[in-house]
Amino acid sequence: MYNLDFTAAHQILHQYEAASPGDAMGPVSDAAAYLFGEFDRLHILQSEFFTDDSGFLAREHRLIPDKTVERDFMAALARTDRSAAQALRKDPNDQNAMLATLLRIGLHADYVAFIEKRNLAALAEVKQSRALAESLIARHPDNYDAYLAIGVENYMLSLKPAPVRWMLRLGGAETDRQAGIERLRITAEKGHYLLPYARLLLAVAALRDRDFAGARRSLAWLAAEFPRNRLYQEELAKLK
Repeated sequence: MYNLDFTAAHQILHQYEAASPGDAMGPVSDAAAYLFGEFDRLHILQSEFFTDDSGFLAREHRLIPDKTVERDFMAALARTDRSAAQALRKDPNDQNAMLATLLRIGLHADYVAFIEKRNLAALAEVKQSRALAESLIARHPDNYDAYLAIGVENYMLSLKPAPVRWMLRLGGAETDRQAGIERLRITAEKGHYLLPYARLLLAVAALRDRDFAGARRSLAWLAAEFPRNRLYQEELAKLK
């Protein structure tokens, strides 16, 4: 998936899901492949989308989704929900099921925010995922992937203007930029599934801060780890 070979990712994940039907990480990973494949098609993964506020913060129009992808994405999320709920009924502390639920909420929030442009609905899910991440970390402190949800909420919402941040905090959102960066670094250093994604987000943050050396370090690592991902090479070339 990190090499942008989403067809191969789906094949592997479908095989895994058939062999391990009770593991919610299978369908939620499949959902992630659908989402990021659609992001790639819609050019949402390019750095300009996130570093240029006119593209990221001031979008006015919904993007046009592929209806087949949308159907398959939502179906994968539904399978995740069923598998995780069943596992959590047996064991409320099931780490895999908790993480899969956290990822399911986060993936849906991304779809709602970036493709449907329903920011208030996405915000509610972002807050929900952060609360679940805090619960997961409290029970399983070594689940370093969970820190990403806290980091994303704090960093992304910290980009909003001060009056908006004040209103968001009144609504229970967290908007601490430095706290967001620190949580992203935890996942970028110690995470499992989401370590590369956290490094990509840190590269974007570095670009927004005009820390080109920091962005180059993160992107160089990603390009070396995933040489078939053309976007990492393209972003590195922009920094030369």
